[in-house]
Parts: sequence; structure tokens; C-alpha cells
Amino acid sequence: MNEDKANSGAQIEIPISYIDLFCGIGAFRIAMRNVCSERGIPSTCSFSCDIDKECQKSYQANFGDLPAGDITKTTTREIPDHDFLFAGFPCQPFSICGDRKGFEDTRGTLFFNIARILEAKRPTAFLLENVKLLVGHNKGETLRRIRQTIDELGYYHEYRVLNALDFGLPHKRERVFIVGFKKPCDFKWPQGGIPMKPLSEVLEKNVSKRYYASEHIRKNRLEKHSPTPEITIWHENKGGHISAYPYSCAIRAGASYNYLLVNGERRLTPREMLRLQGFPDSYRIVCNDYQTRKQAGNSAPVPVIEEILKRMFDALGLPNMTSFAPRSDFVEIVPGEEKVMA
Repeated sequence: MNEDKANSGAQIEIPISYIDLFCGIGAFRIAMRNVCSERGIPSTCSFSCDIDKECQKSYQANFGDLPAGDITKTTTREIPDHDFLFAGFPCQPFSICGDRKGFEDTRGTLFFNIARILEAKRPTAFLLENVKLLVGHNKGETLRRIRQTIDELGYYHEYRVLNALDFGLPHKRERVFIVGFKKPCDFKWPQGGIPMKPLSEVLEKNVSKRYYASEHIRKNRLEKHSPTPEITIWHENKGGHISAYPYSCAIRAGASYNYLLVNGERRLTPREMLRLQGFPDSYRIVCNDYQTRKQAGNSAPVPVIEEILKRMFDALGLPNMTSFAPRSDFVEIVPGEEKVMA
């Protein structure tokens, strides 16, 4: 991307290119497509990857591209040049052996693969997403080393925890987002404040009986909590305490099937779980209920990503960028043979 031509007023002719790492079922891609469409900016996803075969199936059914598999076995030469890098990466501890710091400490983690791609490809900007617990993981050491690595790579960056409840979704889902830019710019985080969509607009009207909890479980819930006059989603915590809210607590991939019950009676349907993450109804469900539930539980909230992208575009002067120059500072980094940072 040629930052020198920002704010020129000319229309973009060459599409913005981006890569979608640990892509899951495509939350980042949907958000990018929506924002670019809204601003009249052409864009193209030049590479995607996810090791989960079922996620690959959903992604291909909805975008026409089959994501690559194991990113740790993909060389940077196999990844096209790109302007934006997106990644919702797993939270993992880093090695604390020896005197290594930053980039070298990330070796053996999935974040390391993000770092080696940033070093080799030098995209204009990136957006990363992770669970809120990353902030305090290993007493803050994990995030500190991630940030140190980003500093070593020469990127200006910030992080913030944002809640999907503040961005129009009836879903209490807090995630940490990290934005980075190759050059300093005036980035401002979105403040939220978008009115929450009521559950009545998310929940399906006619739901199969197979989603209803057993009579024993429903009776147990009613013994712990009184029925509510409005539509609520009942949440059971690890201690067995029941709470009822006009929104959903965070849907989780590995949670009990009865962890969340609509009005204390039934489980969420796959479509409802996708709606709670901001996926459009046009999104095709091609996997079974178990896999779709897992995919929705591991996904990121689309509206939150959209609002961050809008602020990133504003900071970069988009949609007034006029060209995207090919990068010449290419460095080949092969997994297992990575360059050691000075």
C-alpha cells in the first residue's frame, strides 16, 4: 500500500489485499467485505488458513476458497503479498527458558507464525483477536512478549478489550483486539454505544423439539430461578448458580449443552448462535449442530471487527488511497529455519 498517496481524493483502482489466518468460519472476512462494500473499496482475500477440516468446509461453502491447513508448515513464500493481516490466534504460554526475549520467546507458538509473516511481508496494517484472558495470562507475561515482538518488528500498535454487547449484539462476549500499523497514524478505538438488538430479533420462532432440555433439567432450572416476563437466556455458572439476562453470556465451544437455555427451556440453535456473533442469515450452515456450535463458539463478533476496521481505514486515509505498491523488502522465512531477530 502506498501511504504517500493517502488523502489524494482519487478512487482506489487496485483492490486492497488481505490474508485471513486462523480464519475459522470467516468472521474477519465478512467484516472486511462489509466495510469495503460500504466505502466502495475493492478488496480481495489472497490467502486463508485453518487447521480444522470442518471450519475449512464452512469457509469454502461460503466464500468459495478452501483455506490452507497447518500454518506452521506453510512458508512465507507460499503466502502472497498483502496489505492487511487478520488473525484470531489461540492463547498459548511462551517459553521462559534462558535469556531469550520477544521474537525468540514466541518460537513454538502459533503467534510466532504471525510474527514471521509480518517480518517477511510487511503489510501496512494488522488486526489480531484473542480471548480476554490473554491480558492477564501468565501474569501478563504472554501479552507483554507479544507486544515486545511487535515492537521488534517495527510496528506501532495498541490493544483493547471490547465487548460485543456495546456493538449491537445481545451477546456478552469480551475479546482483546490488537491493531498495528507499519507507520504512525492517528488511530482511535471505537467507543461502542450501539443499541443492543433485542433477543426477539435473534431467536427463531419455530424450533425443533430436539433443542429442548429434558423435563428434569427444566424443572431443576425453575427450582433455582423464577420465570421472567421478557425473553431471557438463562446462564448456569460452574457453581450451578442460574442467572437470566436479556442477552446471551459468551457462547463457548466446549461448554455444557445446557450451559445456556432460552427462558430456561431450550438450547440455542446453530442459526441463533451465528446470529449472536453477527453472521448474516445468508451464511450457509453445512456442518452438523455439534460442529456449528463449536465454530460459533470459537468465532469473533463480526460487528466489533467492522467498527475497528472502520477506525483503521480512517487512520490510513481510506477510501482515498490510490495505489497499493508491491513490496520489495521480501525476506523468505521457512518454518524451523526462521531468521533470528537482531
